[in-house]
Amino acid sequence: MIVTSAALFGWVLAREQAPQVMSEMILQITDRPLVFLLLVNILLLIVGAILEPTAAILILVPVLAPIADVYGIDPTHFAVMMIFNLMIGLLTPPVGLVLFVLSSVTKIPVTQVIKGVLPFFVPMLLVLGVITFVPLVSTGPPSLVGP
Repeated sequence: MIVTSAALFGWVLAREQAPQVMSEMILQITDRPLVFLLLVNILLLIVGAILEPTAAILILVPVLAPIADVYGIDPTHFAVMMIFNLMIGLLTPPVGLVLFVLSSVTKIPVTQVIKGVLPFFVPMLLVLGVITFVPLVSTGPPSLVGP
């Protein structure tokens, strides 16, 4: 039900030309690709904390991918950055689905699971920074496999 609703919402956004409107709005804010990527990182970290990743992808990719294309950002780089952002969201309260699954499997209260996960946020954010600012990290390995 969530995926269907998200797909329908994504279609409506595309039909109403939300990517073009957002693209114009973001281009008025900045013409620098790195600033755009930082804004997307902030947006995705917030969205990832409150929305299920599949739904977030179905809603946001039709809006953000064309804007990334305008900035000349490699689609593989953008996809890896987006997935990593949403993965961090899976561990971020209040919705953090992985926190609840881990709590259920281990029979440990969610508050204690959150305390155990907190030290890993700094390394994850550092890796996100590397992925964001060094596109070769995400585009290099696929280019080694094929043309």
